[in-house]
Amino acid sequence: MSSSRRRLALAESLSALALILLYIWWLRSRLPAAWMGILGALVISHALRRETPEKLGFRTAGFRAALSEWSPALALLAMTLFALGTILRTVRSVSFETAFGGLVYYCFWGLFQQYVLNGYFVNRFREFAGSCAPHRVAAMSAAAFSLAHTPNWFLMAVTLAGGYVCALSYQKHRNLFFLGLSHGIVGFLLYLVVPDSVSRHLYVGPRWFSAGRF
Repeated sequence: MSSSRRRLALAESLSALALILLYIWWLRSRLPAAWMGILGALVISHALRRETPEKLGFRTAGFRAALSEWSPALALLAMTLFALGTILRTVRSVSFETAFGGLVYYCFWGLFQQYVLNGYFVNRFREFAGSCAPHRVAAMSAAAFSLAHTPNWFLMAVTLAGGYVCALSYQKHRNLFFLGLSHGIVGFLLYLVVPDSVSRHLYVGPRWFSAGRF
């Protein structure tokens, strides 16, 4: 791959990150619909590279392999989070309907975030760093993902570690549906068991500061 193509991939990645941060910190409160323009720019980038939804990871292939490899760790993490919440008495009191609705929401939201992390950032950083550097690509993508969650130190730490693992899984199995499901389960459990004094209601950007009033 030519050096100009590699530099272009890096420039696209950094530009997309800058736009996301701009939306979180400034546009969201003034022009909420601006996210559609940012998403449109990503879609154009995919179209120019002839990246189909299936190529990005919206496919059934790889789901069972990813599930087989990661489900034990996911189950252990889920049980650990719930056990800690029970022991520390931080589990939120919510109805079954609210919990189920929240889980479904987090799965869809998780799928979207995994698309941005992997379908876009991993693919662009991989174009920049090369397919023979999966750990480097994962680290770069996880760093961008974590930065998008500033200044919430709790979410920054979670997304740095989780983003790294997800990026490695994506490069191996290339399946966004499994990653979206996993993201949804873990995200919902964090909301369920981590007190707002720590998570700040999982808010990022300017909202993080107002979340201290909970």
